Amino acid sequence: MTERVVTACLIIIGNEILSGRTEDKNLSHIARHLNEWGVRLTEARIVPDLPDRIIRTLNEARRAFDYVFTTGGIGPTHDDITSECVSAAFGRPHGLHPEAHRILVDFYGKERLNEARLRMAMMPEGARIIENSVSGAPGFQIENVFVLAGVPRVMQAMLESLKDRLEGGRPRCSRSVMVYLPEGTLAGGLGTLQKHHPEIEIGSYPFHEDGRFGSRLVLTGTDEAELDAVADRLEQLLDKLQGERIWGSR
Repeated sequence: MTERVVTACLIIIGNEILSGRTEDKNLSHIARHLNEWGVRLTEARIVPDLPDRIIRTLNEARRAFDYVFTTGGIGPTHDDITSECVSAAFGRPHGLHPEAHRILVDFYGKERLNEARLRMAMMPEGARIIENSVSGAPGFQIENVFVLAGVPRVMQAMLESLKDRLEGGRPRCSRSVMVYLPEGTLAGGLGTLQKHHPEIEIGSYPFHEDGRFGSRLVLTGTDEAELDAVADRLEQLLDKLQGERIWGSR
């Protein structure tokens, strides 16, 4: 029986990402950690700070994936609108979360908890807090949606606290090799190998290094023994093509 794949979608929220002013550094971190926990990040979307776009994307994703993660838009400024949008997507009242309020009072003190900072305690009714050990202001969870900060260090702390909340399948493993052969030379053999081993994902990524063209080949799957078997067959193919290679995770 085929093991069910546990899927996730990441929604990256922010005009600054789309404009190029800010480089997203969260996607790869989230993808790696989810894979270690047996959750496969199968899609990522970037949306602007527009309520209708955020709400529509969130509703589509939460119905299509086991888990949805959002990053960005939960700070203290006027353009931080993710929390309100999540409330609207779920049809829940949006208001002051008692536990989040207590956390912010403890972190800032009553005299420093101004109106702007208090925005970070406004959440959908029934939200479950996601701890933030770096800067105090928490994220939150509603059903299968996890709302995280956009600042990488803060996001990483929040994500780490979710490890025990997620139920995943078997983590995916990989084998990789760099070979100094162009993709056109490899394509036929790789296609045949993929046809005979559909359960293993075979990726080919071209590169140009030190004046030489080559391909980075990556085998990915959940069965270590099957991965090793396909790696052996790939080794035989590269021998036949006389490709100089450097194996990575082997």
